[in-house]
Amino acid sequence: MPIRVMLVDDQALLRTGFRMVLAAQPDMEVVAEAGDGVEALQVLRGAEVDVVLMDVRMPKLDGVETTRRICSDPNPPKVLILTTFDLDEYAFSGLKAGASGFMLKDVPPGELLTAIRSVHSGDAVVAPSTTRRLLDRFAPLLPSAGKEPQRKELERLTGREREVMILVAQGLSNGEIAARLVLSEATVKTHVGRILTKLGLRDRVQVVVLAYETGVVRAGGQQG
Repeated sequence: MPIRVMLVDDQALLRTGFRMVLAAQPDMEVVAEAGDGVEALQVLRGAEVDVVLMDVRMPKLDGVETTRRICSDPNPPKVLILTTFDLDEYAFSGLKAGASGFMLKDVPPGELLTAIRSVHSGDAVVAPSTTRRLLDRFAPLLPSAGKEPQRKELERLTGREREVMILVAQGLSNGEIAARLVLSEATVKTHVGRILTKLGLRDRVQVVVLAYETGVVRAGGQQG
């Protein structure tokens, strides 16, 4: 079955461009579109969607709040935030709201297609270098509320799992973490899976967010 994609953007021309790119793929189809968040929520009630490509700035209801509402539903579609460099703070808010990743709107078509497939398969699509840049810039803006309960959650992790969490938060890929800790990549993947389970997180994007919120890693990638 092809990946069912929904396009949410207030610029019809951009939706047309994305639709043309996706239509050329045998494993994807655009099944729904919307020009703002309110319309997106309405359309989703009657559409079967796997991945939503979500704009950030839209009339009526922005992409961050729309993402939050979508991801609060049971078995929601994956959400991929589309942003520009000057809207990185909105992208970060989108990740906190439940998006599985974010990309720039001018992303090359091949990277966009790879991202959609990755999100659909359950992976996050935030490049390590982009993660570092984004969090280094906006970690100081993170709310401090709730730090203590989240720190208690971290006590569930073993020492090795905490090491892996820190490296994930610093933007390293599984392969890079494996090299750093002299482990196999499969072992690192297992550790990441256990971290997600113990902390009740959806993907490694949420691991990064939690690490910065709790001060385990601070802006600049330094350990807390």
